[in-house]
Amino acid sequence: MRIAVLTFEGFNELDSFVAAALLNRMRAQGWQAEITAPGDWVTSMNGVRVQAQQPLEFANSADAVLFGSGILTRDIAKDRSILDRLELDPRRQLIGSQCSGALLMARLGLLDNLPACTDLTTKPWVIEAGVQVLDQPFFASGNLATAGGCLSAPYLAAWAIAKLAGEDAAASVLHYVAPVGEKEAFVERALGVIRPYLQAGIARPCGGEFIR
Repeated sequence: MRIAVLTFEGFNELDSFVAAALLNRMRAQGWQAEITAPGDWVTSMNGVRVQAQQPLEFANSADAVLFGSGILTRDIAKDRSILDRLELDPRRQLIGSQCSGALLMARLGLLDNLPACTDLTTKPWVIEAGVQVLDQPFFASGNLATAGGCLSAPYLAAWAIAKLAGEDAAASVLHYVAPVGEKEAFVERALGVIRPYLQAGIARPCGGEFIR
């Protein structure tokens, strides 16, 4: 599985790095999550400068795409020179967002009539974009998902793993990163959050679209 972790200027490290690290726990199964950005380098909200592993266009052919959050997302949401480089399709991709990433999904027309989760700062901007904002950490419908709050990143990553490899695989990854002495409770809580949004069976790419 090829996964694009969309990471823009002013990004929140917790969003991009936590999701990428969790997804790359599946590397032995052929997964690779990569920091995907508009330019060669991108600097976080706290001044951490990283080199992009993939250009933005990589997202268009990835099996899954996760939008990270950041302090400049509102500006990026108005920048067609960036947004027009993305041609995403939930019929053949899993697409999710963390916090203000929901605003970018809305601007790209991916949310349609779906409600979304986001952070409290971004909430009024997402509402302004015509999207109902839920007071909960995670929501998904089909191949689209949104998460709200930096520490909801494990929910988003676990959802992607469970959708593409099954709940047992998601539980294994969560168990590895969970705090010692709290592992079972951590895993059960996370799975309890995403389980209502998991349809029966595992989604697999076939002929350009996901089937079950």
